[in-house]
Amino acid sequence: MTRAAFYKGHQSFGVEQIQAATPAPGEVAIDVAYCGICGTDLHIFHGNMDARTGDHRVIGHEMSGRVAALGAGVEGLAVGDAVVVRPLVHCGECPACKAGYTHICHKLKFLGIDRDGAMQGRWSVPSYTVHRLPAGMNLKHAALIEPLAVACHDVGRAKLKAGERVLVIGGGPIGALIGVLAKRAGTEVTVAEINPARRTKLTQMGLAVIDPGQTDVAKWYQDQWGGANVVFEVSGSDPGAALMTAAAATRGRLIIVGINGRKPNVDLFQFFWRELELYGARVYEPQDYDAAIKLVADKVLDFESFITETLDLSDIQSAFKKLDSTPDAMKLMIQVGDVH
Repeated sequence: MTRAAFYKGHQSFGVEQIQAATPAPGEVAIDVAYCGICGTDLHIFHGNMDARTGDHRVIGHEMSGRVAALGAGVEGLAVGDAVVVRPLVHCGECPACKAGYTHICHKLKFLGIDRDGAMQGRWSVPSYTVHRLPAGMNLKHAALIEPLAVACHDVGRAKLKAGERVLVIGGGPIGALIGVLAKRAGTEVTVAEINPARRTKLTQMGLAVIDPGQTDVAKWYQDQWGGANVVFEVSGSDPGAALMTAAAATRGRLIIVGINGRKPNVDLFQFFWRELELYGARVYEPQDYDAAIKLVADKVLDFESFITETLDLSDIQSAFKKLDSTPDAMKLMIQVGDVH
C-alpha cells in the first residue's frame, strides 16, 4: 500500500491509502520523492479543469523519484535509478505526431490532469516519458526540472540573439526561469512584475525588474530603446496581452507562455503596423528536458532558495490554501515519499 493525494473537487483534497502501482508492459513504476505545485495545479484546485480531472484525480507532474520496478520490455533503466517524468502521453497517429511534434499531439493526455499524476507514493508511467538523472543530483532540486524544461522550450521558440532587449511579463516561477535563461543567452532582460516580494526575489536572482503598477512599461521601453525585440507574455492576463503588443519593437517577436482563463483582446493593428511575429509555446519536447537536467546538474541557479517551502503529502490541503493565499511564493514543494 502507498499514500496518494486525490483532488476531490470544490478546492478539496484527501489523502488515501491505495494499492501500490505495478508496471504494465512498457511501463516504469517510480517511488516518488518530491512533487512541486504549479499554476496549472492551482487552476485544478479552483475547479477550472474539472471537465478533465473529474472529482477523484491524483494530480501533480513536477516530480522526481527513483525507479521501483520495470514492466516487461523496458530497457535502458534499472531499479534504483533517479529519474524525472516528462508527463505527456501522445497518440502517435495525429498530424502533429506524424510531423514529429508529439508534445502538441491533437489527443495529448497530460499526466496529473487527464490521468493520475505524481502525488502518490508509487506511480507507473510509460517508459518513454522517463528521463534518468545524473548520479548524486539532489532530488528536491530535480523536481524543478519540469518547469525549467518549460522555460527551455519557451526560450528556444524565441530564437534569441545576443544583445537583444527582452521583456518578460510576469515574474512567477516560469517567468523567473525564462528571465534567467534569456540572460544566459546574452540578452538584456527586464521582468515586469507587480508583486513586491517577487520583485525582490527576481533582483536576488540577478534580474532587472520593473513595477508595472508604478511605471508605464510600454512607454519606458519605447522611449529607451524603441521597444523590446522579444516579449514573453507569461502572466496570462488581459493587461499582459495589451502590454506585449504595446512594448514590442518593430518586427518584435512575441512568445505566448501564460494561459488566459478566457480569450484576451489582442491589438492586431500593431502586428500590421510594426510587422510583429507571434509564437505559441506549449510545454516541452524531450530535448528541453535533457537541457533542463543539465542546467540543474550545472547548478546555474540557487535552486534551494527558489523553493519557498517544503511540506509533507499529508499537508496537501493546507499547502494549496497557503499557495493560493500567498502570491509571494515562488515554488512550494511536496515531499511524497523517501527522498534518498
